[in-house]
Amino acid sequence: MSTVDSSVRPRRFDLIAFDWDGTLFDSTAAITRSIQAAVRDVGGTVPSDAQASYVIGMALMPALAHAAPDVPQDKYPELANRYRYHYLQQQEQVTLFDGVLPLLQALRERNHWLAVATGKSRRGLNEALATVDLKGVFDGSRTADETAGKPHPLMLQELMAEFGVAPDRLLMIGDTTHDLEMARNAGCASLAVAYGAHGSEGFAPLGPLHVAQTVADLHAWLLAHA
Repeated sequence: MSTVDSSVRPRRFDLIAFDWDGTLFDSTAAITRSIQAAVRDVGGTVPSDAQASYVIGMALMPALAHAAPDVPQDKYPELANRYRYHYLQQQEQVTLFDGVLPLLQALRERNHWLAVATGKSRRGLNEALATVDLKGVFDGSRTADETAGKPHPLMLQELMAEFGVAPDRLLMIGDTTHDLEMARNAGCASLAVAYGAHGSEGFAPLGPLHVAQTVADLHAWLLAHA
């Protein structure tokens, strides 16, 4: 559980949950290229950039199956292995977006609990957190392989139960419609970022409180309204 002083509550949201890839971590291009290379390796029809980036945020196998509908199921294990291979080749080139660390530090200073709700695996998230030296910044996390994948609300429901937070005190922040749908399914508010995997044109029907164009925009909105 968090070490944050629970006697001092923030303005509107007690718990802020972030998606990882495309929201905090500048990995959209690397994931897109890795999906395309993996599909090519197993002989499938290579998805376009838009088709590959659309599935970012989903659990790995549903994402790959959606991006490569002509790949037979008996090739799914190979497809997943090839994706992991290609992504690992690029992992050291992928970093946090500029401004993310100051943003997270500012939120902690305001006594918000911070969590990650991601389509990554637990192993993948732990490696990413270690790589970018973020240990101790987040109070909790959920990954797709230990709970239900997005847009199912279970990740957020489990985080709310862990921290004793009601739906109206949780804000979910993400770069895809999958993130916003998960928040809606959990009865929580959401905020979208437009610098990740999905274009902002699909966000409005899902009712985010704001669509941040940059990390600086996200930072300013959160300090003013969260």
